[in-house]
Amino acid sequence: MISEAINYLKESDDAATTVLLGGVLTLFGFLLVPLFAVAGYLVRVLDRTAKGDDEPPVFDDWGELIVDGLKASAITFVYALVPTVVLIGFMASGGLLSASGSDVLGAIGGIGIFLGLLVWLALTLAVAYAVPAALANFAETRRVGAGFEWATMRRVLVDRTYATGWLTAFAIVFAGAIVSSLLNMVPLLGFIASAFVGFYVAVAAYYVIGHTWGEIQHPPVRERPEVSGQAEI
Repeated sequence: MISEAINYLKESDDAATTVLLGGVLTLFGFLLVPLFAVAGYLVRVLDRTAKGDDEPPVFDDWGELIVDGLKASAITFVYALVPTVVLIGFMASGGLLSASGSDVLGAIGGIGIFLGLLVWLALTLAVAYAVPAALANFAETRRVGAGFEWATMRRVLVDRTYATGWLTAFAIVFAGAIVSSLLNMVPLLGFIASAFVGFYVAVAAYYVIGHTWGEIQHPPVRERPEVSGQAEI
């Protein structure tokens, strides 16, 4: 699966144009609209690969692309908000206790802050695990609510196939992060090149997630073998 994911864009007829546009948009992602366009492209990757279509999408219908990316970004933001709010709650409570002037309350506040960091880390990992599935469900319907359909999400998230696909996608992203770090050692040019690497790696990772989602949600129908011959009378 990893080799197929890495070659997914490379084998496309429009590979050069797609990577060029994707890299430039990623580079100017701080302007938000380009970032939404990239997110919309990833949604198309999820949609196609989940249906078994390995022909990479192209950057077209920009209005639709940006709207889909905005919706996908909103879904991701809501998920990411959960660990952030929990951390703020722990930090605020711990800070108030520490500022009370009591040694006992101060110690409890310090423990609370430490526990808050542990809970934040656990929730962050859970969000990172759930978001790709949420985006895949959204990609099928283009409904924001689909990203929070827990009846569907829960069944997928506990599936071993999804766990394997997620780990594969994570390995691709991790390898890409190492390459980007090495490129960033070269001033300016390395920063520019890492944007193109980041886009390419993200597409490869979502290729894996899309196929994984399709395998779970739309398994191939196996034909029953035909029985040859006639029964003896």
